[in-house]
Amino acid sequence: MKTYKPTTPSRRHMTTVSYRKVLTASEPHKALTKGKKRHVGRNSAGRITMRHKGGGHKRLQRDIDFLYNKYDIPAKVETIEYDPNRSGFIALVVYADGERRYVLIPKTLKVGDTFLVSEKAPLVPGNRTLLSRMSTGTFVYNVEFQPRGGSKIARSAGNHAEVIANDAGYTHLKMPSGEIRKVPDTAWASIGEVSNDEHKLRTIGKAGRSRWLGIRPTVRGSAMNPVDHPHGGGEGRAGRGRRRAVTKWGKPSGKGQKTRRAKKYSNVFIVARRKVGKRR
Repeated sequence: MKTYKPTTPSRRHMTTVSYRKVLTASEPHKALTKGKKRHVGRNSAGRITMRHKGGGHKRLQRDIDFLYNKYDIPAKVETIEYDPNRSGFIALVVYADGERRYVLIPKTLKVGDTFLVSEKAPLVPGNRTLLSRMSTGTFVYNVEFQPRGGSKIARSAGNHAEVIANDAGYTHLKMPSGEIRKVPDTAWASIGEVSNDEHKLRTIGKAGRSRWLGIRPTVRGSAMNPVDHPHGGGEGRAGRGRRRAVTKWGKPSGKGQKTRRAKKYSNVFIVARRKVGKRR
């Protein structure tokens, strides 16, 4: 991690990732970029549907390949780059047939290394193959929910899912949250852990930096009036006045409470639910 001289109170505790030690290019590959208007928490009618989002620096979109549909063609890493739209690092890779794509890379991949997407690919970090071939204890990222449906699981910096078992056409994966879930063993996954595992160690340092990142302020419910939040009101610093913590709309929130819908379609694939709250 990179620290700074305390030239201001906010600089004193601010830390960032040491990008210069990892990144090899400062500008993205223009053919794989495009502009896009960010929705900043609003729906098509312009109404806020997700609070605490908005503002922030303009971002250039990188076209990331999460489908990995070039099979049995080796790819070589040309550059490792920063992407403002995700926490992990991305790499510009060139396939043996000359095509270039952006992919999310694992911690161990360096410039000049190669990887392979194949049903018979060696089980080494960076390669991508079927879950049915993975042995117990293997760390995987960029995991599909459905075969050839594109990567959905374990894509954040430093994250991985762990193969627990292969049974009856399903692979049991231990998610980053601790949940154990069944995924069809014909789905594809990349071997390894997502790069930039130092991301979780950064200290924002000041409110302004949060605004640059597009994060708007969060106000505590206990600081509001009763008309605005179930935790609001009272003289001085009052307790929440109810047994369970709730959201602004009265729904359960955090603190070891179950927030998953009781009849969610994917409940049948959950082997063990994630651990939350004080028991975790």
